[in-house]
Amino acid sequence: MQTLFQNMILPSLTVAHRRSIIVVLIIVSCVCYYMTISPEDGYSFSKVLSTEQSMDETLLDLAPPAETLKPELHTFGNVISHDPSAPHRANATLMMLARNSYLDGVVWSVEQLEAKFNHKFNYPWVFLSDEPFSYEFKRRVKVLTDADVSFGLIPRETWVQPPWIDEERAQKGRNMLTQEGIIYGGSVSYRNMCRFNSGFFFHHELLTPYKWYWRVEPDVRFYCDIEYDPFVFMEDHDKIYGFTISMPEREPTITSLWSVVKEFISDHPEYVSPNNSMDFISDDAGDTYNMCHFWSNFEIADMDFWRGEAYTKFFNHLENTGGFYYERWGDAPVHSIAAALFTRKDQLHFFKDIGYKYAEFAHCPQGRQWREGHCSCNPNDNFDFAQKSCLRHFLRLDDWMFG
Repeated sequence: MQTLFQNMILPSLTVAHRRSIIVVLIIVSCVCYYMTISPEDGYSFSKVLSTEQSMDETLLDLAPPAETLKPELHTFGNVISHDPSAPHRANATLMMLARNSYLDGVVWSVEQLEAKFNHKFNYPWVFLSDEPFSYEFKRRVKVLTDADVSFGLIPRETWVQPPWIDEERAQKGRNMLTQEGIIYGGSVSYRNMCRFNSGFFFHHELLTPYKWYWRVEPDVRFYCDIEYDPFVFMEDHDKIYGFTISMPEREPTITSLWSVVKEFISDHPEYVSPNNSMDFISDDAGDTYNMCHFWSNFEIADMDFWRGEAYTKFFNHLENTGGFYYERWGDAPVHSIAAALFTRKDQLHFFKDIGYKYAEFAHCPQGRQWREGHCSCNPNDNFDFAQKSCLRHFLRLDDWMFG
């Protein structure tokens, strides 16, 4: 075939020219062969020749179907190169607890926070669940950001109801709250979540490298452009806990919580800050709890505070009573009481400039901050001074700084 081709097509060329042309034709044939491979195979072949960053994307694109994924730790994302001219960033992450079934709400929240804030700062995302994340979940989420994205499985021992809990007593507690019409009153899973958020999330292996976190929930709204870095603000101003909405807890869910708290501070007065925020959580100098708490579906906070000695002993004291399961202690009052008692009042911060909504409750910035933030919320749709808002209690703290 080669001889025939040479004699018929290339009679006038030298032997050297003929050999060169034949080599070129062979190379072209190889290229054409690879082009006939399926799009997926061709894509993966080109990816192998690319960078380490592209390799991560290839692994995700070619991942097996969801049902074959093992319940292991998976980390995917783009590597952010160091830019010496870039502004200082905090050691922080955006964190979300979610399940595969929440995917649409997760996408909604991530897309908004990326558009309003994180596309400028590229803080990494950490997603945690008590069930393995599906391939579809990872694929849909990762495409929304240029930042690193990690997906982690929550260890069973930090999620499920402990074996020492008296299930008969716990069932009676759930039945009582169900009869009273308390939301999630009969849910064990909700109690698992509250306990995990109260005492364990900050020890998860994906979060231990970080100091700061911004908790994000599925199906939330972010209304305003955030042109500054809230993590750096917290760090530079010696803050520990930041919030947008505060409200009272349902008393039947935490019937015995305050008495347990009083036991702890009686045994450990050394952990109570001399300049604490007792006036936020009590109207009578600590005799009773007024039910006020920071709504923890939005919180920007220092995980080293939760990992510290005071909070660790505090959580263990609560845990040993079984109140997370015998009643329905939420992480919001637990976090709020600890932050109010074990920090200085000036270490708590109200993010009045971050427009936010969860369920029917919203915080919408006012005046100049509403205009400068290009906020899409209605300034009148604002829970700050509604009848059930606890913001007034926070504002009465003597040394609170509104800026």
